[in-house]
Amino acid sequence: MGSQWELIVNFLQYLGVTIPLLLVGLLVFIFTTPYNEFRIIQNGKEAGDPQKVAAAKAVAYDLGGKLTGLALVIASAVYHSVGLMDLVIWGAVGILFQVLVFYFFELVTPFRVIREIPEGNVAVGIFTSRLSLAAGLLMAALISY
Repeated sequence: MGSQWELIVNFLQYLGVTIPLLLVGLLVFIFTTPYNEFRIIQNGKEAGDPQKVAAAKAVAYDLGGKLTGLALVIASAVYHSVGLMDLVIWGAVGILFQVLVFYFFELVTPFRVIREIPEGNVAVGIFTSRLSLAAGLLMAALISY
């Protein structure tokens, strides 16, 4: 029975690090874009304005992709880490990596991603979400080496 308690304590410790890492990642993602994601998402409820609905979808795809990509990195870090500090370091690297991937994409596209998403270009939002997922998957795999 003692080992069960140790497993529960270990679970709670890692949970106590992973949830704040995701929240910090969310805050970093929000502060590194020039638009207010939550306001745009909230304004998407105005069904009479198709542009606001499309903008909300584009932003939700983009932000959701970044969080999911980060979660993949954090999950791999939990699996491969040698301790909580190792997990924190890889989580921070994952956050930075997601931001860098977004802005690298901004540099290489013939359009402005930071303008297209809040203007309601859902295709760009979907593409950036998939890019974030791909980046997260690759980084998650790289942690194991």
